[in-house]
Amino acid sequence: MQIIALKHESPGASTRQFSLYSKAEAVKIWELYQNGLVREIFFRQDQSTAVLVLECAGLDEARAALSELPLVQAGLINFELIPLKPYPGFARLFTPSEKGK
Repeated sequence: MQIIALKHESPGASTRQFSLYSKAEAVKIWELYQNGLVREIFFRQDQSTAVLVLECAGLDEARAALSELPLVQAGLINFELIPLKPYPGFARLFTPSEKGK
């Protein structure tokens, strides 16, 4: 299952607090990437928000993996998880239409 994870910063978190964990955070994200849990990672262009695409068995696995991140453990960020499913609309291209009969 693919899951989009949107990072949200905790109110009152400072740049200095983030800097204390930045290298450890990058190392842990790299480990999750190497293990195939994080498939892609982006920053939104319009704001400093990380967007991760995860490949997990479900939301519980995604929550567990993200809970290992140093910034999550420090209470500086949390994630909104959005489960995805395949788009079924292309099937319409291959289904005979009533109009064409």
